[in-house]
Amino acid sequence: MPLTHHYRRLLLAYPRPYRRERGEELLGLLLDTTPPGRTRPTVAAALNLLRNGLRCRLGRPASRTVVAWAALTALTCGLFTAALAARAAWETSRPQPDRAEAAATLASTLPGHRAIRIDSAGALFEVGGEPVGVRGLPWLLVRGRAYQEGSTVVSATNRPLTTPTQLLDTARQRLTEAGWQVSPTARRTGGIGARGGPDVELTATRGDTALRLVLPTAAAGSSLTLELRRTTPPAVLPAAVVAGLAGALTGWFIFGWASRRSQSRREVAILYWITMWLWAGPALAAAPVLLLHQVRLPHPQWHPLWEWLGLPTASPLFLLGLLCASAALIRAARPGPRPEPLPRPATA
Repeated sequence: MPLTHHYRRLLLAYPRPYRRERGEELLGLLLDTTPPGRTRPTVAAALNLLRNGLRCRLGRPASRTVVAWAALTALTCGLFTAALAARAAWETSRPQPDRAEAAATLASTLPGHRAIRIDSAGALFEVGGEPVGVRGLPWLLVRGRAYQEGSTVVSATNRPLTTPTQLLDTARQRLTEAGWQVSPTARRTGGIGARGGPDVELTATRGDTALRLVLPTAAAGSSLTLELRRTTPPAVLPAAVVAGLAGALTGWFIFGWASRRSQSRREVAILYWITMWLWAGPALAAAPVLLLHQVRLPHPQWHPLWEWLGLPTASPLFLLGLLCASAALIRAARPGPRPEPLPRPATA
């Protein structure tokens, strides 16, 4: 019977012990209260079953805060899985621009300027001078502050008798002619030129490449800097969204399982609170700083998601939180007192 099949699928939102003990009773009640002739549950009935089922998974029917804690857990797990998927999707990007591409970009943007040094990136992301990988893992975990997004930087000398206005106009014109999307306004950085004046920074994007040009406002002979890096690959956003939703749902289920099994185990709650502080604390500290930085100094693209979560700077705290979470789950998995009686079926 189609209606019975649909209701059984919706009842999967309830935990297995609940379905085993009262599933048939609830199914019969649903069928008895459904108007004759319907082959599918109404949208309201389906949403109500999902809502009650997800709430039932949390246990603790008398608690007024368990839903909030479950939502926080789901959000946290969703953000971390989204960040992990985003990092994996970054591997679809081309390698960072090489020396030849950087030199050619400088020659086409500011003809006549001689490159005196080109520092090429070894990977999309680096830590301690090593690519983020097996060799760079110890640096990433112990010294997360050494992490940075890879880029290729060209240092060049300024042409004699070239004023800052001429440099800026030339760079804008030639970048636009070459198909770059140039930022509407140049902005002054905190750099100090030879005469004490702040430098002017110009940003542009073309395809999967972002450009940052720092022009001196000081006298001729001051050096200028051109930086190239890859923009966020198109695969990052969909991968992060899908992984984030899956991670949030998984986090809700795991929290519910642990909550039902640890209603009288205070040590599990303590470990959980420690985990949340270790995971949420760095994100709460990093997000406002990055947001202020992004607003004050617009970038060609947003910082990667994991940086908004305080990673990898706070990698030691994340690992410590992971250990606490594992200990809490292990403790919850151990046999304990008989759980509280399951609540009566709720259909409205």
